[in-house]
Amino acid sequence: MREDWVKCRFEDLLNYEQPTNYIVNSTEYDDSYETPVLTAGKSFIKGYTNEKDGVFNNLPTIIFDDFTTASQFVNFKFKVKSSAMKILVPTSDLINTKFVYYAMQVNKVRSDTHKRYWISIYSKKEIFIPSVNEQSAIVAKIEEFFSDLDKGEEDLKKAQEQLKVYRQAVLKKAFDGEWEKLSLSELGTWGSGGTPSRANPDYFKGSIPWVKTGELGSKYITTAEEKITEQAIKNSSAKLFPSNSVAIAMYGATIGKTSIFKAPLSTNQACAVVQPNDSIDTEYLYYLLTSMKRKFISLGKGGAQPNISQTLIKQQVVPLPDLDSQKEIVQEIESRLSVCDSIEASIRESLDKSKALRQSILRKAFEGTLLSAEEISACKAAPDYEPASVLLERIKTEKKKK
Repeated sequence: MREDWVKCRFEDLLNYEQPTNYIVNSTEYDDSYETPVLTAGKSFIKGYTNEKDGVFNNLPTIIFDDFTTASQFVNFKFKVKSSAMKILVPTSDLINTKFVYYAMQVNKVRSDTHKRYWISIYSKKEIFIPSVNEQSAIVAKIEEFFSDLDKGEEDLKKAQEQLKVYRQAVLKKAFDGEWEKLSLSELGTWGSGGTPSRANPDYFKGSIPWVKTGELGSKYITTAEEKITEQAIKNSSAKLFPSNSVAIAMYGATIGKTSIFKAPLSTNQACAVVQPNDSIDTEYLYYLLTSMKRKFISLGKGGAQPNISQTLIKQQVVPLPDLDSQKEIVQEIESRLSVCDSIEASIRESLDKSKALRQSILRKAFEGTLLSAEEISACKAAPDYEPASVLLERIKTEKKKK
């Protein structure tokens, strides 16, 4: 670290305020309302409220998730979702809050236990700070770089969305043909699973993979996060389905997600499972069901977590060409989707590189090497320049007065 930077702790720069007075009373959010409701996690804005009281306006500030240590810089009025955070405010007007926020992005702690971190651990972490002039220059350079990265990532994410549209178009076209039409109920033996009693923890200490809907979506599944015993299957509605069965999710946000079992697997009751008969190719059935995902979603009934039933799925009428044609359709689909897969992999790689580059920029910033020698000299030549050591003493003095 450069000699003209000085060491301090986050608690020297930030005071915390409990969020209790700013917690939203109602979660009946509406985008037409004025005040955002925030969380320090990735979702950040949970929604908008029309509540007028208890709105935080001491800005700018940093919100800090006291359990995960995630943080967000905020420069607009807001309310909060819960008490699981600290609101961090600068101890002095001399502090560049955005600089401190960026410093927090490279000062992580392992939050692998369910406890609060700010007071006992995070606030005690040591960082180095330069003069106010250099802090401002560093923030400006970080944001210049990040702005370029934002534009590139936005283009990449648009490409991802276009690929999704293209994938659906490929599937839709594949099944447009003048073929015999049959209901899905006629194409195999259908069933669903069940959940063994959680009151008996021994049921979940077995070796039989027990699939939940959140695990569906990839083309093939060979195992599951949880495993159950044979006794669990005997004493519940859970069933063991053979390899080459096809499962489709019926509940909530996972509706329509489909996978082929490549090993004997059991499922919970939210999965409909079909064992294809000799009239239909398993891969063809997988792509056929995948192409119907949007239709299944539109057929969902219920409130926030709409569901479809196995009966409704089985009622759907679908095209059934001969087996040779089915195999040709599968080959054509996979040829086109393999190109999508390759492009998708390239996009993910580029997004990963962009994320890594952001961290590299931040590391250089807080190692004191992001600015050029000329830019550092310009900071020190400013009329209002004062060394970091003087700045820190002034900050500590102001904090004692508060």
